[in-house]
Amino acid sequence: MVSLPENNLSLIHVNYVRNKLVIFILVLTLLPLLLIQKQYNKRTLVIGLRMKTTKRDKRNKKASFIKRKSFYFLLGIVIGVIIIASLYQTSVYFSTDESCMKCHVHPHVEESWKLSKHYNNSSGTKVHCVDCHLPPRNNTLSHYSAKVKLGMKDLWGYLMKDSADFDWDRKSELDYAVTYIPNASCKECHHNLFPEGVMDEAVIAHLYYEENEKKLDLQCISCHLDAGHYNPHYKHGQMAGIPTSSTHVTDTSMYFKSSTPVTTFEDFTEKIPGTAISFNMKAIPGGNFKMGSTEKEAFHKEDESPVRDVKLSQFFMAEVETTWDMYWAFYQETMSEGRTPPEKVYAMNSNADIDGISGPTPPFGYPDQGWGGGDRPAITMTHYAAETFCQWLSKKTGKKYRLPTEAEWEYAARGGTETPYFFDGNPKKYSDHGFWRKFFSPDTDVISSFVVYKNNSKYRTQEPSFVEANPFGLKNMLGNVMEYCADKYDPEAYSKSGVQVTDPLVKEGTEWVVRGGYYLSDAADVRCAARSYTQHDDWLKTDPQQPKSIWWYSDIRGIGFRVVYESDI
Repeated sequence: MVSLPENNLSLIHVNYVRNKLVIFILVLTLLPLLLIQKQYNKRTLVIGLRMKTTKRDKRNKKASFIKRKSFYFLLGIVIGVIIIASLYQTSVYFSTDESCMKCHVHPHVEESWKLSKHYNNSSGTKVHCVDCHLPPRNNTLSHYSAKVKLGMKDLWGYLMKDSADFDWDRKSELDYAVTYIPNASCKECHHNLFPEGVMDEAVIAHLYYEENEKKLDLQCISCHLDAGHYNPHYKHGQMAGIPTSSTHVTDTSMYFKSSTPVTTFEDFTEKIPGTAISFNMKAIPGGNFKMGSTEKEAFHKEDESPVRDVKLSQFFMAEVETTWDMYWAFYQETMSEGRTPPEKVYAMNSNADIDGISGPTPPFGYPDQGWGGGDRPAITMTHYAAETFCQWLSKKTGKKYRLPTEAEWEYAARGGTETPYFFDGNPKKYSDHGFWRKFFSPDTDVISSFVVYKNNSKYRTQEPSFVEANPFGLKNMLGNVMEYCADKYDPEAYSKSGVQVTDPLVKEGTEWVVRGGYYLSDAADVRCAARSYTQHDDWLKTDPQQPKSIWWYSDIRGIGFRVVYESDI
């Protein structure tokens, strides 16, 4: 056994104690760290578990949300399908003829429809209300928007208006009907405009339509107004025969043998030899008057100024516009078949040595529009036809009849007054124009006694008895129909002639002066000073003839004339 020295034992003991102390210190140092790590691990575990729980909750919530969203989406689809199906069924119901007739309470709408070619035809095809009165179904947006708009309007009228107050005749007029008959609907059904067996006149008319539809905005209904609703007063074709005068006398021994002799300057009744027709002429004394209007006059227009002093010789003027009785007598004696070219007609009628006068050709349809003849003013004739009538009347009576000059017309219309009308009242009071007319209706009491215009005409011409005469004893100088004058239209005529003129007459220009306004005019346009003019090409827009008629206008109904007798007395 080996024995160690004592000092070595002490050294070992010291090292042992030192090692123990180091270990103890290390333990004391590491123990808190271990405790902290343990606590951290514990917390990390808790946080991890919480995160897992949160993610799981989120996944559960998301899944729940998706389930709810899918449910509502599917529910929306189902509801949408139900709504669309309901709207479709509603649309189908309100597209039936029976549904239309519940609101459209026209007393003859069903009857006239069943008598029309759209119902009563050899093919057995029945055209329904929506086929004509709405855009084609293939234009979905236009079709249904128009359906909603018209449907709401019809419903409002049905609930809020009294059908007894409706002017059904007005609603049958062409200018009203075109607003409810889309041309596209006509074309949707009538693809072939040249079917087998169609007449030559129809071929010419349809060729004209195809060439000018867009350029002139031609509408099928302009020539086929009775296609959907039968109208006994409408004729689709050339007028045959001669309308019977209201004073028609079959016993020729009752006809006037001579015209009325005129030896003094006073009113007289003219008799047309060879007929039973007579008419009153008023003696209009010569004098001076101020022609035109100033800027102070309501609704003044530039072509009415400057105001000029005009001196006129005396003349006789017809009490009323030329009536249908008078015009049909002219037509009966001078009617031509239309085979003579216009230039030859002009040449023959301008030859003073020729006794015979070549008169109007048969018009297309009834030029009186079904309103009646008799004392109503003759309408739709051209300026040339009116001049030819004066030529015929002059030959028949041995007097010089002609159209009035523009100055004679305004002088006669004023009847010695210098106000906008020959009766009291400011045009603003009677007119529909202006801001306040959105809230208040115009005064119609006074003007309706003297003028046939938009607010009292019932959208058609009226007989002379409808109004009172002006101070010169003339009726319908304002309103009813526009009247031809002998002057060419010049917007600067007043400024070119000077401020003082005698018996003026404008001979240069393209269009003719027309005066007085007509049955659809506003009160602003029937002032004594208001001027207007012919629109020759526009008024022949739907006339398919080549060359176009020199006797009848196809697109204006409010035009007529009255005659003046130029006397040397």
